[in-house]
Amino acid sequence: MTDPNTPTRRAPIPPQGERPGANQSDLGSFNEATIIETIRQAGAISRVEIAERTGLTQQSVSRILRILLERGLLVENASERAERLGKPRTPVRLRAEAAHAVGVLVDPELVTVVLTDLDGTPLEKRTVPVEHGTSPEALVELVAGSAEDAVAAAGIDRSTFLGVGVAAPGPITTDGELLDLPLSKEWRNVPLRAMLAERLDCPVVLEKDGAAAAVGERWVGRTERASDFVYVYYGTGIGSGLVLNGETYRGASANAGEFGQLCAVRAGRIDPDGRPQLVRECNPTAALPEIARELGYDGPARTYQEMCAEVGAGNPAATAAARQIADVIALGAVALIDLLDLPLLVVGGPAFEPEVEAITLDAIDKAVNTMPTARHARHVAVERSLVKVEAGAIGAASTIFHASFAPSVRRTRRYGL
Repeated sequence: MTDPNTPTRRAPIPPQGERPGANQSDLGSFNEATIIETIRQAGAISRVEIAERTGLTQQSVSRILRILLERGLLVENASERAERLGKPRTPVRLRAEAAHAVGVLVDPELVTVVLTDLDGTPLEKRTVPVEHGTSPEALVELVAGSAEDAVAAAGIDRSTFLGVGVAAPGPITTDGELLDLPLSKEWRNVPLRAMLAERLDCPVVLEKDGAAAAVGERWVGRTERASDFVYVYYGTGIGSGLVLNGETYRGASANAGEFGQLCAVRAGRIDPDGRPQLVRECNPTAALPEIARELGYDGPARTYQEMCAEVGAGNPAATAAARQIADVIALGAVALIDLLDLPLLVVGGPAFEPEVEAITLDAIDKAVNTMPTARHARHVAVERSLVKVEAGAIGAASTIFHASFAPSVRRTRRYGL
């Protein structure tokens, strides 16, 4: 990976008409997408196994695979002998370099830009500080310039570049406008997706950060994340993303997954008018230092990362603060599990530091397996995200791959690629 501080010659991302790789999203049939999804989950799989898993005839599988191999989307592995005598099986797999996307995480103080291949492997990364008061136009130029630099530095085949996915805290609109987001008043009601698409002249998707992280978890996780799950996202506040029936559920306005009010209701934090209050524990980056000091911490730590280090060192006040935050978040997780009856809950995100991992996972595990009404009917697995670095940005890139290649009968919101 190139040092992000090394100067690179910026080159524009090729226009849509000059990027034949972008046409890979036009797969032509649901069966093609189903076969790609089956191969993605398996990693490498034979034609016979594809037919068995999809229910398609071997003739249909062979025909579609021939097309996908000719397009360069797939590659054949070395032949392997089946257990019984007969013709050796030749597994196929996705060709990682067949498609690329840029993922962008817009955060209050930092923009993270990652270029990934089709496997979700980061090839280039840029992190750029954002000054207070940055205008929408300056933000667009910062994101676009960083994306162009990453593509140029990676030296990829430009025809394989599919687009840019952007993850940001909500609420958002279905057409990519930022509404009342807790970032900067200058960015509110800004049509960020449209501005970026015009500046870059390529497909751009804008998604809530929690939902984007859930897409990335599904894409990178393969078979380990093939079932339904909820992703509890530690970012600018606590959010969540829902994966149901292989799709990220976005809701009618693209704002599904709001988490704070669930915590408020479960914790009984209601204002005099009966409305859920803002729950400070749902903003751990600000709450952890504050609560630790209230509980008697008098050490030098001031920032969230510094206080997480104190948790790791076993400081009693810092540890108690981390537990208080985890217990409140666990109540919100119970509400999600009670409502949706899910088998898996994943926790991750840029603010999910290793020092608070065990405390948080233990609190959520205990809560979702002892408090729900149907607790005796199921066990909910609670796991750390498989995407342990740049979850939001990699998830944003994965939204491009998901929109291009994943099968869908009915999506809650279609991407305009």
